[in-house]
Amino acid sequence: MSAIFSYKCSCCGNIHEGSPSIGFSAPDHYNDLTDEQKTSLGTLSSDFCTIAHGENTDYFVRAILEIPTHGVADPFLWGVWVSLSEKSFNRYRETYDNPSDGEGYFGWLCNVIPTYPFDEPRATDVMVRANNQRPKVLLHTEALDSDPLIADQVNGISIARAQAIAEQCLHGS
Repeated sequence: MSAIFSYKCSCCGNIHEGSPSIGFSAPDHYNDLTDEQKTSLGTLSSDFCTIAHGENTDYFVRAILEIPTHGVADPFLWGVWVSLSEKSFNRYRETYDNPSDGEGYFGWLCNVIPTYPFDEPRATDVMVRANNQRPKVLLHTEALDSDPLIADQVNGISIARAQAIAEQCLHGS
């Protein structure tokens, strides 16, 4: 049986229990807008975001990117935003309250994740899940040898690495 993630934080001295979960409140594209642009071009909810650029619109959904942690039951979770095509976005919205478990869409990861800088866009599959769970992000593995985030999603991380990432995100250390 896997253990429950727990560690004494080297930054604040507190005991943190449960696998780390770090979330982004919006896609980076939305965060890069001025307040005026957010009001005039964007719409943002807890699960959906759109940005209208004249005749074109960008479509985003909130999802979960899981990183397995060795020896721990629950993965390290990143609450991220991915872009979808208009067709996929509309299908996802239409079936939001009654999803088809396992249905998937191609998308692009739309958040820069701390400790995982990468200069190229990250292609993903966005897999719908039942029971009101956010969709799961599966990174495409073409850049497995050059992208540590892909490598960590495929191979998992140690408890020490999970703690280091959590401390960096929570305390900026």
